[in-house]
Amino acid sequence: MTARDDSTRGPAVGYADPLGEPFLRTRFAVPARPATFVRRPRLTAHLGQALDTPLTMVNGAAGAGKTLLVADWAAGLGRPVAWLTNEAGDQGSGMFWAHVLHALHTAGTPLPAGIGGSPGGVRMVDHRLLGRLADELNGRDRPAILVLDEFDRQTAPETAEQLEFVLHHAGRGLRLILVTRTEPLLPLHRYRAAAAITEIRNDELAFTPEEAADLLARHGLRLPADAARALVERTRGWAAGLRLSALAAQQSTDPETYLKEFEAGHSTIADFLLAEVVGRQPSRTRDLLLRVSVLDRFGPELAEALTGRPDAGPLLAGLCRQNAFVEDLGHSCYRLHPLFGEILRVHLRARTPGLEPELHRRAAWWLRAHGAVPEALAHGAAAADWECAAGALVDDLAIGRLLTGPRADDLTELFSGMGPEAGGADVDLVRAARELSEHDLDHGLAHLGRAEESLNPGALNPGATTAAGRLSCELLESLAARLTGSPDRAEQATAAAARLRREVPAHLLDRHPELTALLLTQLGSARVWAGHFEAARAALTEVADLPGAALTELRREDCLGHLALLDYLDGWPDRAESRALAATDVTRHCGGRPFPGAGLGQLVLAAVAVDRDELERARALLAEAAEYGPGPGVPDPVTEACRALATSRLHLALGDPDAAAHAADPVVRTQVTSPWARANAALAGAAALLAEGRAGPAAEVLDGIDHPGAPLCAADVAWARLAAGRCEEAVETADRLCAEDGTGPGVTVRATLVRARAAADAGDTGTARKLLARALLEARRDRLRRPFLDAGPGIRRLLDTPPLHGLAAGWLHGDGRGDSAPLLVEELSGREREVLGRLAQMMSTQEIAADLYVSVNTVKTHLKSIYRKLGVGRRGDAVRRARERGLL
Repeated sequence: MTARDDSTRGPAVGYADPLGEPFLRTRFAVPARPATFVRRPRLTAHLGQALDTPLTMVNGAAGAGKTLLVADWAAGLGRPVAWLTNEAGDQGSGMFWAHVLHALHTAGTPLPAGIGGSPGGVRMVDHRLLGRLADELNGRDRPAILVLDEFDRQTAPETAEQLEFVLHHAGRGLRLILVTRTEPLLPLHRYRAAAAITEIRNDELAFTPEEAADLLARHGLRLPADAARALVERTRGWAAGLRLSALAAQQSTDPETYLKEFEAGHSTIADFLLAEVVGRQPSRTRDLLLRVSVLDRFGPELAEALTGRPDAGPLLAGLCRQNAFVEDLGHSCYRLHPLFGEILRVHLRARTPGLEPELHRRAAWWLRAHGAVPEALAHGAAAADWECAAGALVDDLAIGRLLTGPRADDLTELFSGMGPEAGGADVDLVRAARELSEHDLDHGLAHLGRAEESLNPGALNPGATTAAGRLSCELLESLAARLTGSPDRAEQATAAAARLRREVPAHLLDRHPELTALLLTQLGSARVWAGHFEAARAALTEVADLPGAALTELRREDCLGHLALLDYLDGWPDRAESRALAATDVTRHCGGRPFPGAGLGQLVLAAVAVDRDELERARALLAEAAEYGPGPGVPDPVTEACRALATSRLHLALGDPDAAAHAADPVVRTQVTSPWARANAALAGAAALLAEGRAGPAAEVLDGIDHPGAPLCAADVAWARLAAGRCEEAVETADRLCAEDGTGPGVTVRATLVRARAAADAGDTGTARKLLARALLEARRDRLRRPFLDAGPGIRRLLDTPPLHGLAAGWLHGDGRGDSAPLLVEELSGREREVLGRLAQMMSTQEIAADLYVSVNTVKTHLKSIYRKLGVGRRGDAVRRARERGLL
């Protein structure tokens, strides 16, 4: 083969393969692009910088689209390009340079006489030959463009050194473009430091969703944008994966479903990767890849634990350099390309059946020992090694995350495969937590008892005794105490937990704020049940004041619901409503996940609605609370007692005392009777007897209430005693309640009405009027209409006389059977009206915040104020009430 040198540097010369074989033309031709090729302007523009830098490197994995990208760019240059596709069979630098010279010659690049013979080996490629070539190139007015495709096949260091020598001395006369799967052995750092290199790497080569959609369209497939994004996410934009998926999808009757659900391990993608990537690796590297395929992320140490080999680090680093679908995440952490991992796992199961569970088991124990709890749990479950999985959860003090937090459902699902054959203290603790969280008290207590026996310091296996395990026991003891209505048991569990906390590493406690929140919540609930209100308020407030966080959010709701109940029982309906609304807002934010106190906020709001004579709203809130219930199993005593309280009051307001008596007794199995729950049941029973005209039996029932347990119940007892003819006792109780500090209008209004009714019955109308005026003024702000409606016809006749009628006008008078649409307690502010207007447009809290340029918390504060001023508890009610008042 000859060429004419049109310069003055010498005659034409011939080139030949040093081994005497003919040159294969396909190795020197710019590859053709298929009809489905997608031109990507962003990459072509970047590659255009190759004309301005001596060196360009297009470095990506097999099938990343490197060659076609460079070929498309080269075809569009409008000038000759020397192209050489390297092959694995090329041996030695002599063979390499013979092919390079032929590529340059084929592209019409003039070469000096005397360097085109047959450099039959490395000894023939000396500095004199390379120097003359570099000098010839350096003298060109227009640089030669040399593309070396599949340059990763050139592994000889001397070849790289020689190429660097020519590139350096050719100066502006050569533009070298390397298409490779690995970084070449060139001093790339020097070129980078001098800004003399153009680089396009694997991440940049990845297809975008838009480019993928274009590629699929060229295969006759039209996908929705979200489906294209999902496919790109799964393939990480890998060009060959997208093309092979498209080709396979063409054969499917439902291409979109195929592309969403295809099994990578049984596809043409698997054939490609196993041949092009796995097949090129030595046996030890193949074994490493197969074993780490069970891991999502891994470091060299974990890989060594799975392989039993000490060389995982260098092998992984080498795979990254080769772009062999192993990604370096930094800090000695790696992961496999998702499709590659899928394929390797299928190959592992076929090649070594039964090895996968063992690899999961090794990974689980290694990860547990190194504190990687979520990963240890996942691998322990995959290996069905429940001892390891449960132990990891308990050792990390994370047993509470089965009870609360965003991962509770995931953890429950993870341990759902644990069969009865699994044993050990940690396994029993996990079983107890799952069962108690589902209110399966009998089974939960049985497993908790077994765990406590095993973890007792005097047990046969003292090595199993850990502070974390015993502290986990006390946490579950506190939950059991709550569900069984056992305040002493809750106090003991909390005290024991406080002692054990000193034996647990501080960093574990810091990582698990839900532990303290759970302990205090269970303790506070048990105290509420027992009627120890001030002590309960102290524990509950500590949790309610915690900053909002995913791990404690549900516990804050639980505590806010309990605090709302305490406010209501102390006679502060407005305060109770505010806290209950905050609790229900958390419920909706967290998706209403069932837990012991779920729905308590709605129940308190229902009780407040009854006091305001908003009976339809009370019905709706009771129904809503039922939706948040925990389902079958032992109910939460405080929640059920509050449900009984609100339901019985609603029935009394509706004039059905028998239904009230039936609903007033909560169906709970507890070790201690709640004084306020018992008083409410007795009051409802007395009301039913009084409705039948049986004052004597009603009085006997009331005499059985030795301790009402709550100021509100005491006020109701006073009223019931007055109705039963025990006027002196009723007035004495009412006087005491009015004189006590800390009682709110829900109590004092009822007590004042008792005194007014007694005065009216005694013929002292003047005193009765004064007392009614005081009660009206106290009740107005909280819109407490029900006590006046229940006070009897004599009191209602007095209310219709001036000046009492004026004090009652606009808020008290209604139909007595439903929402009577009270006037606003206060006018809405301008900002509150803006928020209300956006509520009517069905905007979410986040959308309102963005539209008004305020924080989400600010919007929530405005919503609470709007609800209070409108006398509602939900968004829909707020919009409806605002329209009734002409505010929208």
